[in-house]
Amino acid sequence: MLFFAFLFVVSRFLSYICRNNLIIFMEEQLPLQDLTEPTAPAATYDDENIVTLTGVEHIRLRPGMYIGRLGDGTHAEDGIYVLLKEVVDNSIDEFKMQAGRRIEVDIEDGLSVTVRDYGRGIPQGKLIEAVSVLNTGGKYDSKAFQKSIGLNGVGTKAVNALSRRFEVRSYRDGRVRTAVFEQGKLVEDQTSELSPESGKPVTPEETGTLVRFEPDNTLFTGYKFHPEFVENMLRNYTYLNTGLEIYYNGRRIVSRNGLKDLLIDTMDTTPLYDIVHLKGDDIEIAFTHTNQQYGEEYHSFVNGQHTIQGGTHQSAFKEHIARTIKEFFNKNYEYGDIRSGIVAAIAINIQEPQFESQTKIKLGSLTMEPGGGVSVNKFVGDFVKLEVDNYLHRHPEVADIIQQKIQDNERDRKAIAGVTKLARERAKKANLHNRKLRDCRIHLNDAKGDRKEDSSIFITEGDSASGSITKSRDVNTQAVFSLRGKPLNSFGLTKKVVYENEEFNLLQAALNIEDGIEGLRYNKVIVATDADVDGMHIRLLMITFFLQFFPELIRQGHVHILQTPLFRVRQRKKRIRKETMPKLAEKYPAQAAAKGDFVTLYCYTEEERQEAIRLLQPEPEITRFKGLGEISPDEFKNFIGEDMRLEQVSIKKTDKVKELLEYYMGKNTVDRQNFIINNLVIEEDKAETEETPDAETTEKA
Repeated sequence: MLFFAFLFVVSRFLSYICRNNLIIFMEEQLPLQDLTEPTAPAATYDDENIVTLTGVEHIRLRPGMYIGRLGDGTHAEDGIYVLLKEVVDNSIDEFKMQAGRRIEVDIEDGLSVTVRDYGRGIPQGKLIEAVSVLNTGGKYDSKAFQKSIGLNGVGTKAVNALSRRFEVRSYRDGRVRTAVFEQGKLVEDQTSELSPESGKPVTPEETGTLVRFEPDNTLFTGYKFHPEFVENMLRNYTYLNTGLEIYYNGRRIVSRNGLKDLLIDTMDTTPLYDIVHLKGDDIEIAFTHTNQQYGEEYHSFVNGQHTIQGGTHQSAFKEHIARTIKEFFNKNYEYGDIRSGIVAAIAINIQEPQFESQTKIKLGSLTMEPGGGVSVNKFVGDFVKLEVDNYLHRHPEVADIIQQKIQDNERDRKAIAGVTKLARERAKKANLHNRKLRDCRIHLNDAKGDRKEDSSIFITEGDSASGSITKSRDVNTQAVFSLRGKPLNSFGLTKKVVYENEEFNLLQAALNIEDGIEGLRYNKVIVATDADVDGMHIRLLMITFFLQFFPELIRQGHVHILQTPLFRVRQRKKRIRKETMPKLAEKYPAQAAAKGDFVTLYCYTEEERQEAIRLLQPEPEITRFKGLGEISPDEFKNFIGEDMRLEQVSIKKTDKVKELLEYYMGKNTVDRQNFIINNLVIEEDKAETEETPDAETTEKA
């Protein structure tokens, strides 16, 4: 206490000296009148500076407020999937209101989307307003859409505004009204009438709504819908809406057992007992334990919306499932021992749910209905307490397996208790000054903030690489953690190594994941290594570490690999041909850092290098980057900014993770030795100028 008091006094004294010295310095250097006189004329500020935007204009100007990030479709959270979700959500609402059990989703060439449902159809008299005017919709009447997702009247309007072309059709009473928009502006409006010959409706189509849209490629540059992300989204809809049929490009997706099917389809480890599946009014849960030694895995949903970051309902489930099991056995088990190895899913329906952002990935509602009523915690807790307790009494064989799993977890925890205590003490001291960590200002677990999801941490090899990233990063949202050489191969080891190994312990403390990933400080954990053999090995070692001890980090899509350029191709001697400049601007809009006609291109593949050489003829200069430390901070900022290339690390059920880790990271097996011998390739290092005689090659040591 005396030491900290001393530090406080010293800091106050230094602050006082600095302030007074600053004042004295300013008084000596500048006359008083100079401080009050403006150094430049003030910018004009009058009536013309006050601008009123239409709803569509505001969406296009600030798309992040409505759909989160833009992106190009390479990540599941990219904006084009939010657009698709907003359209499908409306069709799901029709199913929930028992109007239409079939939805058709067709994506052509990964660019154009068509969604057709067979619900009631949008009322044709308000069709234009329903898809183009903000805060317009039928869901403000809670009687019509009591458990809907989109209650703010924004979703479809955002899709309209952010699409190059948007078409909507409403089929009702044998008539069809069609409206076509371009970038949110109405360009066509047609309504069919009765046939003059027969007096019957013109269209034989079934009642419902069709939406066809093509995202604006000036906003979503180079976008493409990836089938695996779309299919995963649509499967989640069927798990939560038993009996719903979704046809994706003609292929039928359906679920008969709800959340039980979800766990069966997603688990990559063997369950210790049959999945417990329980349903009630406005709630459904499913859970089991696996032989996974560490970690917890949760899937949570609200009104059909996948809440990737959880929220009040998931927190309530975690609390009450542990409490119920503890009370059932009447033992003083720790909650962490009860939940370790659990895989669970929960879905609830809430009237007018409140989310923490427009992207709706974390529930913020405290009560089951607006204006009060039963709390979410009590609603979930009462159901879990009653139904899970009853299930365990009816199935004593399941209860025995759960108890054995808890005891195994307890034994493992106590075995490393001494090491854990020392490691936590070291981590507390390190938190005051973690020499491995260069932190940022904004974190994912901050109570408030609009940029929490932008927070990221780069895990780099060595001080040279971390130096370039540190100098070029965004200090608000990008942190850097430096490794010292290659980390330990953690495959087959117990969690004791996380506490014994200094780097692993400091990394765990920096991420704040010792007790689970709910407190994770960074949305993206980015492994940034050199693009050589050693760099690839470090990537594997880090991925092994996360898979072994924190698999939920990968399952929830937080772990990424940073892609950095292999080559720099630039023309510094001669000006680029005039006919080549438009091609450069079109093909490399972000990379072409030009001064006059002198251009620098950064290439991530050999194919890109060859194309850059062709465009920058004659005699471009070529540099092969051998390590991240060779890239200057001025250049590195281009690779970790808006156009940063990331490859998400993901796990699928078919990946057989345990077998893969055993093969590649386990003991030096005969099979692996034979694989290396049979696939060994010897490459001759030839001068690049032989391949491209017009290119000048620069090598860096």
